[in-house]
Amino acid sequence: MLPSMIKCINIKNMIKHIVMWTIKDEHNGQKKDEIAYDLKKKLLDLKPKIPEIKDIEVGINSINHKKNHDVILITKFNNFDDLKSYSTHPEHLKIIDFVKSITTGRAAVDFTID
Repeated sequence: MLPSMIKCINIKNMIKHIVMWTIKDEHNGQKKDEIAYDLKKKLLDLKPKIPEIKDIEVGINSINHKKNHDVILITKFNNFDDLKSYSTHPEHLKIIDFVKSITTGRAAVDFTID
């Protein structure tokens, strides 16, 4: 459920949803870099499956590996209702299970694009 404070935001503005993860050093015989690229592919594959996603970008960290998160997801939605639909979409839920198995940390932010 989205926080009640969102009600005061002009919902006509597009929404940007950003999530960053720290990947385990190893999982099922794969090293961190392999896991990160696998996650990137799975995330990018969501675009044609979830119509609410207006734009998607996935990056893999290139520097300061010990200090930074490893993978970032940046998505755009028309409004918070579309973000909510995305968050409960079965294809997204499949990714969540995978992400939980390969990560040790997560950070996220959702905001309107002015």
